[in-house]
Amino acid sequence: MLELGVEETLDRRAMKLYDTLLIAELIISVILIIVVTMQPSKTNNAASAFTGGAEQLFGKQKARGFEAVLQRTTVVLGILFFALALALAYIAIN
Repeated sequence: MLELGVEETLDRRAMKLYDTLLIAELIISVILIIVVTMQPSKTNNAASAFTGGAEQLFGKQKARGFEAVLQRTTVVLGILFFALALALAYIAIN
């Protein structure tokens, strides 16, 4: 039987970690797409495109209920996506 050297063992662990993080990145990206598409539209009509949505400035500002959950989930998933992308890049470089 061939025994693996320390470098080969570390290389295999790094590849396994890379594969695991890549799968997690793909899963998070799909969930992020689903969560973003589930969020309700902020525009009411075509006139808001011309006014820049100024009428919403003093309207409802804080999301409540399901909208708040979707917004928080989007933020958390976005941060996780970015962190995993940085980790994958770091592993790929080293």
